[in-house]
Amino acid sequence: MEAKSSQDEYKQIQQDLKQLRQDLASLTRSVTESQKSNIDNLRDEVIRESREAFDQVRKTGNDAMNRAKDTGEKAVNEVEHKIEERPFLSIVIMFLAGVLVGKLLDR
Repeated sequence: MEAKSSQDEYKQIQQDLKQLRQDLASLTRSVTESQKSNIDNLRDEVIRESREAFDQVRKTGNDAMNRAKDTGEKAVNEVEHKIEERPFLSIVIMFLAGVLVGKLLDR
């Protein structure tokens, strides 16, 4: 009778081990899926924040370029206006500037 009891206990231990393996496999799958979900969420957040930062940099760059363009256009308009006001003086100044640059480049 005791031999039968030992065999029953052995079978029960085998069944318990089998169940433990199944539970461990299930737990592993569950943890893996959870981590994949966390990684996906983190990746999505990094992508979103990168796009926001890139958009902000692009907007800042566009604003700076527009300001530089406006400033350049104003400077050109002012120079054109000064030349229109005093064309002879402008020609003399340009001639002197050309002579000066020519002398500097001859050295």
